Amino acid sequence: MNYILFDGPVRNTLLPFTFTRPVADIRIGILTIREKWEKYLGYTTTTITEEYLADKFPMVEMEKNVMINAAYLPNEVLAEMVMALEENQAIFSGDEVIAFYTTDTQDEVDFDEYDIIEYSEEGLKIEHVWDIFKKNDAALREDFELLTEDRISQRIPASVNTISPENIFIEEGAKLEFVTLNASTGPIYIGKNSEIMEGSIIRGPFALCEGAVVKLGAKVYGATTVGPECRIGGEVSNSVLFGYSNKGHDGFLGNSVLGEWCNLGADTNNSNLKNNYEEVKLWNYDKGSFVKTGLQFCGLMMGDHSKSGINTMFNTGTVVGVCANIFGSGFPRNFVPSFSWGGAAGMVTYDVKKAFETARVVMSRRDIEFTPEDEAILAEVYQQTEKLRTNS
Repeated sequence: MNYILFDGPVRNTLLPFTFTRPVADIRIGILTIREKWEKYLGYTTTTITEEYLADKFPMVEMEKNVMINAAYLPNEVLAEMVMALEENQAIFSGDEVIAFYTTDTQDEVDFDEYDIIEYSEEGLKIEHVWDIFKKNDAALREDFELLTEDRISQRIPASVNTISPENIFIEEGAKLEFVTLNASTGPIYIGKNSEIMEGSIIRGPFALCEGAVVKLGAKVYGATTVGPECRIGGEVSNSVLFGYSNKGHDGFLGNSVLGEWCNLGADTNNSNLKNNYEEVKLWNYDKGSFVKTGLQFCGLMMGDHSKSGINTMFNTGTVVGVCANIFGSGFPRNFVPSFSWGGAAGMVTYDVKKAFETARVVMSRRDIEFTPEDEAILAEVYQQTEKLRTNS
């Protein structure tokens, strides 16, 4: 069967992360949403997303296709329902479609002609950027079970201090000595060829993905996910780093999400709680205004390729777009548009060619090419966010 993941109506509420990727490629738990579906289905998937992303994330359409709303995270029950779909059947949760089997072109779907199957089980759905850290605990536990079922962990080194070692899984090539792992509060997954340096203290649930590093003496609270090839140090709590991003030094990151290719300078800190303990509001691209999150704890949302200089301070509930470069004393505004350069003293537009040059250098350090497709995506984001920079 041909499975296609589509962005759905939540795409705009998941900006800035969906400026540079489909909804399916958001990481939550250990895996991306796409990787979860592919594990459950046993098939690769393609994507229906924004036109400017299609060259990098193409769709393969066949005569018969099952379309899946990427906002919904799979579980065993839902995956079995999707695999059992027959022609002109659709799975709905309330008024929203989760999946449907079609032979029509995607502009001609009429669900009045479909046999509707109701999905009434409890499951995980991503609707807002803060859901990525808020629901990371549940997603990480589910991924841990999925990835470790009927498998045997690598041996835990004798120098590692553990609590509930039965909830710890270590993949081949991982390095860790003289660290403390407390898995009594949730599982700990240590990915292939990753490293936890000496003196680090980690409380689960926690995921360290392939090639990622926890630096000397770090303190990590769950539920935290450190994506592939990321580097973390200092204090991190309930945060998700998608991949290839660095928070390598002392400083606090809490209730936050970093996209790919971000870098937080030494002693960068974010606030995740307002001094008056009020509900946090967060910038919403879809509405063009700040919206209530329903959360007392909410930190930094940073899009791909954004950076902060040393001693940068981010206020509670700060959203930073794509390719922003933030530095200087004081708190920058709690919404920083894409391709902004500066800080609390003021912002100017980050020259797009210089942003591309930086991205090319940063990615080459990890032996990854900054492709023409990557450049075209960032150029489109630059154009789309021009008015936000003008009005900021």
